[in-house]
Amino acid sequence: MDVKSLEANYNMRFIWRICVVAAMGGLLFGYDWVVVGGAKAFYEPFFSISDDTPFMRGFAMSSALFGCIAGAILSGALADRLGRKRLLISSGLLFTISAIGTGLSWDFFSYNLARIIGGVGIGLASNLSPMYIAEISPAAMRGKLVSINQLTIVIGILAAQIVNMMIAQPVPTADQLRLLVNESSASAAMGQEAGFDIEEEKQKALLVIDEAGLRNVKEKFPGIVYIKATTEKDIAAKNKQDNEILAAYLSPTWNGLRGWRWMFGVETVPAFLFFLLMFFVPESPRWLVKYGREDEAEEILSRIGGVQYGKAEVAGIRDTLASEDVSHVRFKDLLEPKLTKVIGLGVFLAVLQQWCGINVIFNYAQEVFQEAGYGVSEMLFNIVITGVVNLAATFIAIRTVDHLGRKALMLIGTGGLVCFYALLGTGYYFHSTGIHMLLLIVISIACYAMTLAPVTWVLISELFPNRIRGAAMSIAVLSLWIACTALTLSFPYLKGMLGAHGAFWTFGAICVVGFVVIFRSLPETKGKTLEDIERELVD
Repeated sequence: MDVKSLEANYNMRFIWRICVVAAMGGLLFGYDWVVVGGAKAFYEPFFSISDDTPFMRGFAMSSALFGCIAGAILSGALADRLGRKRLLISSGLLFTISAIGTGLSWDFFSYNLARIIGGVGIGLASNLSPMYIAEISPAAMRGKLVSINQLTIVIGILAAQIVNMMIAQPVPTADQLRLLVNESSASAAMGQEAGFDIEEEKQKALLVIDEAGLRNVKEKFPGIVYIKATTEKDIAAKNKQDNEILAAYLSPTWNGLRGWRWMFGVETVPAFLFFLLMFFVPESPRWLVKYGREDEAEEILSRIGGVQYGKAEVAGIRDTLASEDVSHVRFKDLLEPKLTKVIGLGVFLAVLQQWCGINVIFNYAQEVFQEAGYGVSEMLFNIVITGVVNLAATFIAIRTVDHLGRKALMLIGTGGLVCFYALLGTGYYFHSTGIHMLLLIVISIACYAMTLAPVTWVLISELFPNRIRGAAMSIAVLSLWIACTALTLSFPYLKGMLGAHGAFWTFGAICVVGFVVIFRSLPETKGKTLEDIERELVD
């Protein structure tokens, strides 16, 4: 019997319940991954990280990503042996340990160790949550349900951004600190700017100032002067001094000593909840069939779509599994010519999702918005704006992924980013600042959020055959996290060599390559069962 004809029998309450619980792994992934961007301005002074220590800056941002790589490797080695459920439970435990450990870290080593532990949880959840949802979802709504995982990622991102903004106390700008430390010098330079009111600016600074922080700035920069930046060299010098002034200010404040710890520690609540709820979620029926536990699989599938649906699905799954022993996947099996092409496509899509460049806006928000003319407090507010847009655009993706299709959305995403990056890079090149730069950043994020961000996870969860899905998807996710780690580590150097404009133009060029490959090589998978996709791509 055609399972598509049984749609009316779907138990949507049961389907949504187990998919939402599984997708909580995505929520924790999103929170853990982005919280560091907002906390960065505050933990860096605590660990004595500065512009002169780019490796420390890059490693503090990317240490969790090394854990992601380890988690993806573990997932590949164990997902087809232990199943999806047990590893998702383990990821919940790792998220909990990491949240507590990062919040209590006392030095650079303990901070990064806790971040790496959380990264392992991300590596497991980012692989297994979409895979589990894809394996348990009816074909007609698989894109929508797997996109729920991306929705929870975005909710986690927005939650981290809101938490960071709510926890952080207001921070004056570097220019306001210059004004309070050396009013005569600042007044002479800043007072010449049209529409600038010295007394009004001074009162704004006094409303948010922390006396301990101000004393520290006065001690370290007693003769500080305002820099009128006009050339590339002046702008770079001013940005560097801005960061040094803010680091001196933040070191003794609540933000610098304790606030950033709470930003990480808040994750403990949803992490432990995910750990508990995963005990009440069934195992993947496709994994159960693979191990000969067909009665259990049929029982789960019958709860999803009725008895006839359960029998038809189990029969279809069984037909796609090789007659040989498939319970032990050998990685050399992945080198079969038909499989290599599919895995290569999955790896390319995973790397493209990262190297398209959007994630540097989240991870290096301070630098990106500083180049656009915003201070720390404004940066935190702007990050929340990007998070809200990110969330709204994800709903568009959920609505369209099973209607427009995967390929069309991927082409729209890569093509759109090429255009927006060209404009954004041009704005940075001419040192343009203000609301229009924020709008370009927001539009780029919206384009990404409704296309590459969710659709990539949908595709890599459905492209691979049943018998090697765990191993093959782990390779794609491993490639994704290696690409993300390389991007995060290299961005400070890339920005230093090419400037913000050159970095975004480079990302635009990568998107051009992505558009061509997707147009030529990516098949459309909407509305097809996982078994139909396997027959089309591999048989």
